[in-house]
Amino acid sequence: MTPNPRALPTHGVYLVSCVSQKKEGTTRARDLYISDWFVKARKNVELTGCFWFILSAKYGLTDPNSVIKSYDATLKTMGIRERRDWADRVFLQIRERFPRPSHFVFLAGATYREFLARLLLDWGATIEIPLEGLRIGEQLRWLGRHGH
Repeated sequence: MTPNPRALPTHGVYLVSCVSQKKEGTTRARDLYISDWFVKARKNVELTGCFWFILSAKYGLTDPNSVIKSYDATLKTMGIRERRDWADRVFLQIRERFPRPSHFVFLAGATYREFLARLLLDWGATIEIPLEGLRIGEQLRWLGRHGH
């Protein structure tokens, strides 16, 4: 898919990946992740007014208002079997919250999408990946332009 040159969609459920930079301790999930990328992604998503969730390497599908403890886990260091199991778990969590297929917008890298996207598509959901193909610096610029 080509990155969307316009604003983020104002419909759908956003799935935002977790990041390695976190606060220490226990806090709301939306406040735990402190990287510039996550802060910009969060601002963009919140401006849409859409439902959104964090794709946490440890907790799976995470409501931004849930209180969680800081952790040190990433899909990037997991083996393929662990990543597939993670995607299966997240897909089940999505199915619990959304009984019918919906439209999902990924603000997440390929590692977080690799198995989950296929599960969603096979279920009948549609997906959108506005940042696909952009390097991190390009993503930050894109998010900066669209977060107003």
